[in-house]
Amino acid sequence: MKTDIQIAQEAEMIHIKDVAAQLGIEEDELELYGKYKAKLSNELMERVKDEKDGKLILVTAINPTPAGEGKTTTSVGLGQAFGKLGKKAVLALREPSLGPCFGIKGGAAGGGYAQVVPMEDLNLHFTGDFHAITSANNLLAALLDNHIQQGNVLGIDPRQVIWKRCLDMNDRVLRNIVVGLGNKMDGMVREDHFVITVASEIMAVLCLAEDMADLKKRLGRMIVAYNFEGKPVTADDLQATGAMAALLKDAMKPNLIQTLEHTPAIVHGGPFANIAHGCNSVRATKTALKLADYVVTEAGFGADLGAEKFMDIKCRMAGLKPDAVVLVATIRALKYNGGVPKSELSSENLAALEKGIVNLEKHIENLQKYQVPVVVTLNSFLTDSKAETEYVEQFCKERGCEFALSEVWEKGGEGGVALAQKVLETLETKDSRFAPLYEDSLSLTEKIETVAKEIYGADGVTYGPAAMKELKRIEELGMGSFPVCMAKTQYSLSDDQTKLGRPLGFTVNVREVYVSAGAGFVVAITGAIMTMPGLGKTPAAYQIDVDDDGVITGLF
Repeated sequence: MKTDIQIAQEAEMIHIKDVAAQLGIEEDELELYGKYKAKLSNELMERVKDEKDGKLILVTAINPTPAGEGKTTTSVGLGQAFGKLGKKAVLALREPSLGPCFGIKGGAAGGGYAQVVPMEDLNLHFTGDFHAITSANNLLAALLDNHIQQGNVLGIDPRQVIWKRCLDMNDRVLRNIVVGLGNKMDGMVREDHFVITVASEIMAVLCLAEDMADLKKRLGRMIVAYNFEGKPVTADDLQATGAMAALLKDAMKPNLIQTLEHTPAIVHGGPFANIAHGCNSVRATKTALKLADYVVTEAGFGADLGAEKFMDIKCRMAGLKPDAVVLVATIRALKYNGGVPKSELSSENLAALEKGIVNLEKHIENLQKYQVPVVVTLNSFLTDSKAETEYVEQFCKERGCEFALSEVWEKGGEGGVALAQKVLETLETKDSRFAPLYEDSLSLTEKIETVAKEIYGADGVTYGPAAMKELKRIEELGMGSFPVCMAKTQYSLSDDQTKLGRPLGFTVNVREVYVSAGAGFVVAITGAIMTMPGLGKTPAAYQIDVDDDGVITGLF
């Protein structure tokens, strides 16, 4: 059986200008990065801004196994299937982070015969957007420490520096570090921290900014520290905004590539959904809606994370309205949620499936709270048995949910035609009455508790003393109207990754809170979630290599 990278490397790509032509994009409206990648120009986005919007379809999932359950694969396959049916469709996806590529999860280009290509470029460096974000983040950190060193006119309290450096790699030893060691000229000694680039506030800012003016406003109001009087110090105060914006000038432009079947794919931005807001950029999604009749987008991890943040943060801020949601499940993940070890997921086990399917049930209920039509799709694996598949289909139908089997990994667009037809039927017969889960006017604790109770199924929320103190300060600063971005494990509906299925009788513990004033949301960190992941005992990096001809192997 061919690996994902072998399939991708054997694909015959067409020139990116021909991919763009499918969407009515002229060659001079592209900024080319070789033959198969391009950025969409500001001129294009200005030209199409008054066009009618297409239909927006969100792809999300149940709580996954550590290997992921093919949400991107399903998104890509659905886009390809629309093409098979003669529909004008475009994908709007996130860019992959290097951390998971070299860690456990692999890349984020889809899989099998439902991939976006060039796969190696996308997963490794792409068009440099993440490097630009990393550089802008660390420029701000350097300017902050330099200001303290050069006299500290702003009176920054070194014990209240909240801006962290970042790196797009899983590197646990950088979570908590000491900087400024050496002599007096090497800076002030203080504790510092790193986050992974996809958790940087600049990633969130770039993904939520409407244009350059909005980007600069958001960058400027990011809080980097507090002074000795307890007042916030911003990037504007450090005179950092212009230089950061200059570094992000090209990263602001969405990227265009193609699927294995030449469906256009706009890939831009990549915040993680377990520690950030988990959606591609507003610019990419809004541009996609002007260019095609059907836009397939995704939100990271399970619907308790990515979809909740897509609805309550991205759609709220950008004025977007999803027309339908595709909820991806797999037999493997349902059995995993039923307590089956990872090593035994390939064997038929109807008892475990019956036990774990309550996870799917909860996600269906959650999505229906947003009043958007839901289609459940089962991402097919070769190890699935007929009895297991029939059980899931019957379960969905009993709960009034549309159902379709997806075989896109094995068959590409052809394997997604049944799903595409079910989505089209849903769009034609059911109206979306989308509304966010909570109102802006609620207090921050009320918003956190609404998500915890309504989406996770918790009995309540407990707060660490530091979290309560910070919530009070944020509301005193006039930011209590912000939505909340919950940082939580992706493996469970609760904040404890060992509680699989549909946990009951638990509370969520918020141990840390901080405001992303530029992004416009408040982050609540729960459980043991880390904003800088670590590598496992056998990282995927061990398998990756490149031969004498420059051909990469082992990337998946």
